Amino acid sequence: MKWSDFSKLIKLRLTFLVVFSASISFLIGSKVNGEINWFNWGKLIVGGFLVTAAANCFNEIIEKDFDRLMRRTADRPIPAGRMTTGQALVLGLFMGICGTYLLGSLNVVTGLLSVFSILLYAFAYTPMKRKSSIAVFIGAIPGALPPLIGYVAVQEKVDAIALILFGIQFIWQFPHFWAIAWVLDDDYKLAGFRLLPSGRRDLTSAIVTFVFTLILVPVSLLPYFYGFGGIYMAVVSLIFSLIFLYLAFMLLRTLKIDSAKKLMYGSFIYLPVVQLMFLFNFIGKVK
Repeated sequence: MKWSDFSKLIKLRLTFLVVFSASISFLIGSKVNGEINWFNWGKLIVGGFLVTAAANCFNEIIEKDFDRLMRRTADRPIPAGRMTTGQALVLGLFMGICGTYLLGSLNVVTGLLSVFSILLYAFAYTPMKRKSSIAVFIGAIPGALPPLIGYVAVQEKVDAIALILFGIQFIWQFPHFWAIAWVLDDDYKLAGFRLLPSGRRDLTSAIVTFVFTLILVPVSLLPYFYGFGGIYMAVVSLIFSLIFLYLAFMLLRTLKIDSAKKLMYGSFIYLPVVQLMFLFNFIGKVK
């Protein structure tokens, strides 16, 4: 199997983004304790990569017939015939088991959350994509679990910081996914996927996208409001949130694909900046 096929099978860029969120949250959790266990950090990265790769692998197995219909996905290894579903299934199971074992070795809660993430993404979100735009809400849950998993890998519990990390990534996913869905709507329709709020590139979809981007502004400031993040984190998060909101407003005003692309690219910058600022300007202690 070629590396290019493997990277397409596991959606490498998406997998790296997921692992990045989990690793940053692990470091935030470590700051609560005052020390970093780098060996466990490494296990989290490898385990998180394998679990995410497995979930994406199962997703492509389930969607192989639909992937053949879309220009963007037709060259993936399974629909292109370069890999059988049996081969992909064995690979996915191997990665899922190994990844869950590594994460479970950190603590039981982390392992259980990883299994829940795989099941929800592959077997709830994936089939729902052709039925209703509610799929985005379902998919936002496993999509927001990586920072929660990363934090719990250190703390072994869900506390206020864990919920804040989850909440930021949960709300962020809506403008992120809807911007992508707006850009790729023509391709998605070929496979029968319904991901935009109204099912179309229209004012309703743009309004809903703008509202969720607006909600993200106060949510991104929760670390500061609860005393976990400092003033630098608050200022940078506010600036980037307002820029992100402006991009959503431009989509609302123009309803153009170019505006959706700018919002999509902005989402890729926004999340890591906010998470890194939370890490670098973390000042709070959980009481």
